[in-house]
Amino acid sequence: MKWLFSFFALLGGIAIGLQAVINGGLGKKVGAVEGAFISFVIGTLALFFVVIFFGKGNISAVSNVPKWQLVGGLLGALYVFIMVLVVPKIGVAPALITVIAGQLLIGAVIDHFGLFGGIKMPLDFKKILAIFMLFGSILLFHFNK
Repeated sequence: MKWLFSFFALLGGIAIGLQAVINGGLGKKVGAVEGAFISFVIGTLALFFVVIFFGKGNISAVSNVPKWQLVGGLLGALYVFIMVLVVPKIGVAPALITVIAGQLLIGAVIDHFGLFGGIKMPLDFKKILAIFMLFGSILLFHFNK
């Protein structure tokens, strides 16, 4: 079962790669902020219909969640805006490798301290080395001339 979730994560990564180039092109035509807005409107509409037809949760329970958990939508909008802005300037692969490095770095910190209710998974030498190697790959992607 674990491989299935890893496969879904791989599909999510592919979707993010496609989203980056698609939204980057949209942003070049309509503007970065406008492109991010259009992308979020379309995504919001799609999720609206998914909730209507397939939703099994309790959306009204949103009033009972800690308010900091509502920041996720803002962070998603920030991510989409940044990708719309940077992909046309530096390309998809350099943008994505840098995003992945940021995700890995903050993920390692969150796991190490068990932040936001996550499980504690302490950093060790191998994880720290992997982070440094990923940041080294950023240099290779960005300064390949």
